[in-house]
Amino acid sequence: MKQYSQVLKVGAWRSVSMLVILLFSLIISEKSFATDEVYAVNASVAALKAKHTELSKQLENNQFNRALFLHSEESSHDLKGEIYAVVDYPFSTFNSALSNPAHWCDAMVLNLNVKYCNMASNQSGNVLTLNIGKKYPQPLADTYRIEFKYQDIITTPNYFVAEFDAKEGPLGTSDYRILIEATPLKDGHTFLHFTYAYSFGLAGRLAMQSYLATVGRSKVGFTITGKHSDGQPTYIQGIRGVVERNTMRYYLAIDAYLAALTSPTDTQLEKSLHYWYSNSEQYASQLHEVELDEYLDMKRSEYKRQQTQQ
Repeated sequence: MKQYSQVLKVGAWRSVSMLVILLFSLIISEKSFATDEVYAVNASVAALKAKHTELSKQLENNQFNRALFLHSEESSHDLKGEIYAVVDYPFSTFNSALSNPAHWCDAMVLNLNVKYCNMASNQSGNVLTLNIGKKYPQPLADTYRIEFKYQDIITTPNYFVAEFDAKEGPLGTSDYRILIEATPLKDGHTFLHFTYAYSFGLAGRLAMQSYLATVGRSKVGFTITGKHSDGQPTYIQGIRGVVERNTMRYYLAIDAYLAALTSPTDTQLEKSLHYWYSNSEQYASQLHEVELDEYLDMKRSEYKRQQTQQ
């Protein structure tokens, strides 16, 4: 009996020991994960600040008349547009506004081509739904819907990042990715990096070629490729021109939304609409599509529509 009792005691101690080891392992694992996350954030901040230093000359002297650098890439099946910019808002304003998923649609709907925006939650997490359409009012049935999975954001006192991914898009496009990251600068401004990218297959390329041969034939992007005989710059055309215009429209939407936050709440929508339009008209060669009254009437109606889930 005494021997049986000793066995039970040893077994109990082994169980306690295993529990202690398991708990210790979990603590070590959590600390390791936290350490890895801190390291990743610090590395991202360092990389973003290094990019700010690298682009300092381009940010000070460019064709945009603001501290902005735009870059685009095209491969056989991928397109990407990127913008690096210094914005006139403290990082705390940026961080507070965009860390709330519900605020994203207030920015996205300013884009001329976004006809509807909704942020909702399901079993997969937050989902950002965008309906993409043309420059005039459209019923949603005539637009293209893209559902982005809203990745978890990282928000710290000196770094912010949020990412949206969509596996499928319209007209043979896929693997959409919208990423925005930011870090504070010393003078109270914020350094922002925005990326808009997607892939396309044969159907997507054929659809794009059809667009570029018709209504998109005379449209240009922002990259300067040379000069006309009168000294005026010539701009990139074709598929890179398309992605550059789209990238700039989304960037200006975020910028206009942030600019309007200093206004009284009941006037912010009107302010942000006017900001988006006036800033777009600074680049009329690339972005002009409609007159101000047409844009305002359309966007007011679309904003009202998106207050109800469609």
